[in-house]
Amino acid sequence: MTALPEVERFARLRLARTEKIGPVTFSQLLQRFGSAITAIDALPDLVRRSGRATYNLPDARTIEAELEAGHTYGATLLVCGDADYPIRLSHIDPPPPVLWVKGRKDLLHGETIAIVGARIASAGGLRIARDLARELGQAGHVVVSGLARGIDTAAHAGALETGTVAVLGGGINDIYPPENAELHAKISETGCLVSESPMGMRAQARDFPRRNRILSGLTRGVIVVEAELKSGSLITARIAAEQNRDVFAVPGSPLDPRTRGTNDLLRQGAILCEGADDVQRAFTTLRTLFEPQVIADFEPVIVKPAPDVIEQIARLLSPVPTATDELSRHLNVPAATIAAALLELSLAERATLLPGGLVSSA
Repeated sequence: MTALPEVERFARLRLARTEKIGPVTFSQLLQRFGSAITAIDALPDLVRRSGRATYNLPDARTIEAELEAGHTYGATLLVCGDADYPIRLSHIDPPPPVLWVKGRKDLLHGETIAIVGARIASAGGLRIARDLARELGQAGHVVVSGLARGIDTAAHAGALETGTVAVLGGGINDIYPPENAELHAKISETGCLVSESPMGMRAQARDFPRRNRILSGLTRGVIVVEAELKSGSLITARIAAEQNRDVFAVPGSPLDPRTRGTNDLLRQGAILCEGADDVQRAFTTLRTLFEPQVIADFEPVIVKPAPDVIEQIARLLSPVPTATDELSRHLNVPAATIAAALLELSLAERATLLPGGLVSSA
């Protein structure tokens, strides 16, 4: 993997911070133009073709201010394509374009396992999470969690001595919840803090699903200790399964609503977890995580779809997800043309791109 020039790293951060350009569109732009520098130069024409009135590309001074804030805080910027970018995370579709990290970056490349669960956890659940994290850490695993109240906090506390990774919803310097300020500080010294959000950004509800995909994407598997039937922890488990990660669940009493979610995961085929031995056994005897080849250096595919092709594709989209290769076959149009048209539709806010290359109308 060749090192990215600093000017390209700067451009990738700038593109990632552009309003309405999320990880999917970011990845499409790099695939189409080969670099963020070229993509930024092409944005005005793309936006004009898409029919949008304008777009909000941050100026260079805004990006410089973010970089300076990160440097002052002691954090490091990792851009997708950097040699230090976590290899497992680079395989999810799509990977986060940029990450701020503080602490031991080497932990991101270790034998990582996530522990998540209820914010309002039982005393027994907290003990299980803490003991399980300590056992896994002593066995050579790096415990990853989200620094939330309850199970997350217990998991980080149990793995502090061996090294733990906290994935944050807000900026890397946003301490939430406030009572975890001391834990946040300890992890920044002996573990690693991770966030894709800009420096200083306060966490909001919409940021946690994005956080969860990173949390699971960094790991080989996710352990759910306690979770109700409708909870963020079950969303994390679902995302983990979609990312081809192992999903573990700690069984619990059917009388406790906080364990109904974990028991339901077991019904659906999750791996039963009563201790670190169950994780070790799963990683050595079950399927091996399949990781496709990483494409770090993008080759540009310059295609300008005709307006009538874009309109045909737009008419075919619906709330029901449609595979991109199905669109290609139906219209007898090359896949590269379909991808280019979907990029323009996404910029025009006329389509929603879903995981796995699926598309639907907005």
